[in-house]
Amino acid sequence: MPTGGTTHSRPAIDTALARRLVDTQFPQWAGLPLRPFEPAGSDHVIHRLGTELSVRLPRHAGAIGQARKEAEWLPRLAPHLPLAVPVPVAVGEPALGYPWPWSVNRWLPGEVATVEALGDCAETAVRLAEFLTALHRFAPEEVPAAQSRLAAPPLADRDRATREAIAATAGVFPAAAMTELWEAALRAPAWAGPPVWFHGDFHTGNLLTSEGRLSAVIDFGGLGIGDPACDLTVAFTLMSAGSRAAFRTALGLDDATWTRGRGWALATGLNAYTSYAAVNPRIAAQTSRQVTEALNG
Repeated sequence: MPTGGTTHSRPAIDTALARRLVDTQFPQWAGLPLRPFEPAGSDHVIHRLGTELSVRLPRHAGAIGQARKEAEWLPRLAPHLPLAVPVPVAVGEPALGYPWPWSVNRWLPGEVATVEALGDCAETAVRLAEFLTALHRFAPEEVPAAQSRLAAPPLADRDRATREAIAATAGVFPAAAMTELWEAALRAPAWAGPPVWFHGDFHTGNLLTSEGRLSAVIDFGGLGIGDPACDLTVAFTLMSAGSRAAFRTALGLDDATWTRGRGWALATGLNAYTSYAAVNPRIAAQTSRQVTEALNG
């Protein structure tokens, strides 16, 4: 394999590989400069391609469906949404030893949202609620046929992993409080409405700002159909108590959905903390806040 093969099912990805993939599959862009973009996410290696495009190559098998999913659904969702979303331009094929589909998108300018800039902003919270409301309302004709491949696993599927994470982090976070919240989330009545679209990874790192205002939502790898409670994670990664209250009011959420949302925030926060906190202080701080705010409610 040109880039050194795979290690632990993760292909070795460098700029030389990205350059060869682009040049061989999309020769119309062979003359554009290509440079790594940092900080990239945990799921993709990202390169800027010229000034208008980006190249995203999945790092691991869990992210391999994103390129084709976004190419199929984002053009249909985008006209209905009040914030910009990624614009897929092309999907690349496995080649040159790289094993998975990859993507070329329009570059979305902006800065990643931060708690310091937006955490206390009720206007931001309401704009996020408006985005989710628009996403949850959009129901294309294809939804019934797509439900089986886009349906998310229920919260209960995370039970074993979450309880193990609670035990593993008992010296960092209050285990009794985490267990109480987790069991309340599992007991909460299930979503009673029709299945709706959800982003699936709706947190601070996937929000962009321009001139201090929300401008875009990115990274729709978790896009699916079902219970919208998973999208409430953003309330615990970005918002303070006051802005979180404005967010909940704008969405008009019932207690059961809010409790399930707190459960999703706890489970995903603990998963990220146990996976990355030991090697990444930034993730440690972000996920510590997420878990703490989920416990606060």
